[in-house]
Amino acid sequence: MGDLHSAEEHGNTQISTVIFDLDGTLLSTEHLTKEILKEFLAGYGKVPDKEKEKKRLGMAQKEYAIGIVSDYDLPITPDQYVQAVMPFYHDLWLQAKALPGANRLIRHFHKHGVPFALASNSKRKNIDGKVSLQEGWTECFSVILGSDQVKSGKPSPDIFLEAAKQMGADAAHCLVIEDSVIGVKAGKAAGMKVVAVPSFHSEFDQYTIADSVLRSLLDLKPEVWGLPPFEDWVDNALLVEPVHFRGLYKNGLLHDFADDGPSTLPDQVFGVYCGWAKPEAYKFIKIVLGVGWGHGCCSSKRKMQACIVDSSDEQIQPGKMEVVIVGYIRGSHDEGKSGKIEILEEDKSIANAALNLSEFSLGAFKSLFSEVAIQDDCDLNVK
Repeated sequence: MGDLHSAEEHGNTQISTVIFDLDGTLLSTEHLTKEILKEFLAGYGKVPDKEKEKKRLGMAQKEYAIGIVSDYDLPITPDQYVQAVMPFYHDLWLQAKALPGANRLIRHFHKHGVPFALASNSKRKNIDGKVSLQEGWTECFSVILGSDQVKSGKPSPDIFLEAAKQMGADAAHCLVIEDSVIGVKAGKAAGMKVVAVPSFHSEFDQYTIADSVLRSLLDLKPEVWGLPPFEDWVDNALLVEPVHFRGLYKNGLLHDFADDGPSTLPDQVFGVYCGWAKPEAYKFIKIVLGVGWGHGCCSSKRKMQACIVDSSDEQIQPGKMEVVIVGYIRGSHDEGKSGKIEILEEDKSIANAALNLSEFSLGAFKSLFSEVAIQDDCDLNVK
């Protein structure tokens, strides 16, 4: 459902080894990069060019810095730019979280003895800094490589070929999982199979060289590649690592926002989800979300349908709403250019059943809501 290429075409592919990219593939760091650049350029009276930054996605640090200094005509050298921004990156790495489905894949492959590597265009010391903050990651990867450990970074195939070499794997039996066009090109140049999970939903037409294009890692089916299948679905719902965000609700639509910056909802949250919500002046409620992306001529915008389970949408007045996503139901059948993902009666039924289970229950995730939301719910229950 989330694969833009037919899964059947990979049916005879036998993969023995998996190679992951890091930033934007496993870790939600791309939005941090955008914020750092925005703040840095503001000091020179400039603003980021979205199209130029999309093309820079996945570049090695050296090429990235050269491009920034040149494109924005900055009165500094690329090395000076790197020295100026790196302290900000080190601080923000603490905020970087695993993208939806990342921990699930890592644990699954590790459990089943599937060797997997990390091959990033970042420098090795920066990779180690980021990976060390994610519990259990460092010891799971058979090989970790940075662009400074090979002759050329992506889009050169060097880093993927070196990873395969160190793991004793044939390139033809390696599967690369990437979020950038640069990384996809590198994987294909290495003679490997490539799954793309684009960071920018407006750029899907640029990933046609990939063997498979997914909206989210949650849509990856290992058995398609001859790898052990997942066995973690519970009555057609998948328990996911919780995602907490705030939004404005009105007439069945939810618009995400953050009080102090960009949305905390990763771009890779896509499809139909279930969870718990706390509208202002209402008790906690079950909710189903259809999360898609609408595409205009110049930009893409997140579209969220929100359906209250066991309640009438009309009972909830427009206003702020806190949400914690706890379950994944499915990808999109066909959201089209509008980005609207319709919530089916079957989705509501699956969500209701799942949210009645202890592992999906409000009690398991209530602590993720703000103290204000929890106190408001207590006050409402007293009345």
